[in-house]
Amino acid sequence: MKKLRSIVLVLVALCGFSGWAQVQFNASASKEKLGINERVRIDFQMNQDGDNFSPPDFDGFRVVGGPNQSVSNTYINGKKTYSKTFSYFLSPMSRGNFTIGQATVEIDGEIYKTLPLKIEVTAAVDVPKDGNNAEYVASENVHLVAEVSKRDPYLNEAITVTYKLYVSEDVSVTRAWREIDIPKYADFWSQIKENRQRRVFEGKFKGRNYRYVILKTAILYPQKTGELNIEPLVLDVPVEVLSNKRDFFGRRLTTTVNQTVAAGNLTIDVKPLPEQGKPANFTGAVGDFKFNISASRNQVDANESLEIRVQAEGDGNLKLFNLPELTLPSSLEVYDPKRVDNVKTTSNGMSGSIATVYTVVPQFKGTYPVQPLRFSYFDLATETYKTIVSDGTVITVENGPVSTETASTENNTNSGGTKNIIQTGDQFKYIKLKSSLKPISSSQFFKSPLYWSLMGGPLLLIPIFIVAGRKRKERLADAEGQRKRKADRLVKKYLSEAKKNLGQPALFYESLERALHNYLRAKLRIETTEMSKEKIAQMLDEKGAEEAAKTNFIGLLQSCELARYASGISTNVAADYEKATEVVTQLDKQL
Repeated sequence: MKKLRSIVLVLVALCGFSGWAQVQFNASASKEKLGINERVRIDFQMNQDGDNFSPPDFDGFRVVGGPNQSVSNTYINGKKTYSKTFSYFLSPMSRGNFTIGQATVEIDGEIYKTLPLKIEVTAAVDVPKDGNNAEYVASENVHLVAEVSKRDPYLNEAITVTYKLYVSEDVSVTRAWREIDIPKYADFWSQIKENRQRRVFEGKFKGRNYRYVILKTAILYPQKTGELNIEPLVLDVPVEVLSNKRDFFGRRLTTTVNQTVAAGNLTIDVKPLPEQGKPANFTGAVGDFKFNISASRNQVDANESLEIRVQAEGDGNLKLFNLPELTLPSSLEVYDPKRVDNVKTTSNGMSGSIATVYTVVPQFKGTYPVQPLRFSYFDLATETYKTIVSDGTVITVENGPVSTETASTENNTNSGGTKNIIQTGDQFKYIKLKSSLKPISSSQFFKSPLYWSLMGGPLLLIPIFIVAGRKRKERLADAEGQRKRKADRLVKKYLSEAKKNLGQPALFYESLERALHNYLRAKLRIETTEMSKEKIAQMLDEKGAEEAAKTNFIGLLQSCELARYASGISTNVAADYEKATEVVTQLDKQL
């Protein structure tokens, strides 16, 4: 029986081990050594379906493809074989030795892990020019190009960078590509216009026929002079390449590889604007512009508002410069101006208009000329500076108070003189501070609950005021009660002060002695000069105080005197404070 039992246990163990060994979860790499310009494929394969698959972090690599999932079910001699694979395509970020960590998956409630993989990344290697190599074919037939409209612009002159993806007729791109690295456009004002339509064009690249799509266009305005660098755009593109293998019907099979393409670094040599002929009022406008000043109304009354608009329109760096400021007579009240932009950005740069709008409120009757303004810009067509002088305008205030000076004198003082203005007191009359709005539906106040409350409320308060007045008179007439209440307040004050000074015996006993003296003055009508311990004991006996309370009170006075005048005597401050509170409470009940 023992031998049979041993055999059964061995069989059970072997069956359990066999069942455990049926689950396989492995990791494999397409190559263990590769150049920094190559890629590696990592496969995580399991022979049973699992849940919660978790890949490693892939430190040192950039994931350029995947995860691609494939499932295989085969039957050989009636035996079913299952395989599920997760594939990742990795591009190394630097040279060195790296470890692909463990992936995990849950199968039948158990967690399984793969073994780590060692990958060595060396310097760049020559990609074999093998027509049968799918990666080589993809690299030769897919290109990303950045076309620059101008490589030597002036400062603040618009340039465009157009990104085109060229694909030859030998390969195809059927799935969306992914941006790996996006340019930051440092030292440029930039706006990106994405091409959502993705229309396919026919063209040539390096003498060969290609199809291409325009991915995006970057409109750039350089903000610095000298050589500026534009970082490359990098894409991961899934490319389908025809292989030499054929299917059952003789058609060639395709292989999908992920190709990394980059537009390359661009260098822009930005020229500074010429100093010769630069106007003093030049604020950085570059392009082709028109300039004018206009008023919403030329005839108003005093305290009526109007708007004066200073506007520049045309093509150029409209968002990158300021308009000249408008100067008006001081008798015209001017609010803070607001900027109004109506600018659109196309592949050729900015176009539209910008304006500064001034809200003006005249205070006095008269005629106020608005002086012309000068606006200067750099014309790219002629490469020279141009200045536009706007037309002036006149604001006529027909009705209103008259200032002490005539309008002609005011015009002369606009150049820098000063003048006195009479304030009428209603210069803010145009601002309505109170409205006369009424609700559409409102209840009547007469005979409403609020009406009767306001009428009857004062009558109900009369008895309360009478009773309160009598109580106050009685309280004021009770001189003895007032004196006791005042003494009680002082006792509480000094006892509270003594409690705060528990950590400082000298201050504590000084406050405690004042509290006890004030208590005696209130209860025994005894002055401070008469407060000998014998006198206090006699008066406490006359008032009927108990012997224990009298003894404790006299003892507290002695403790205060010893602590104040005999330094070095040990005292118990906390115990004396508790005793004082207890004694005062007892005497209050007995006296």
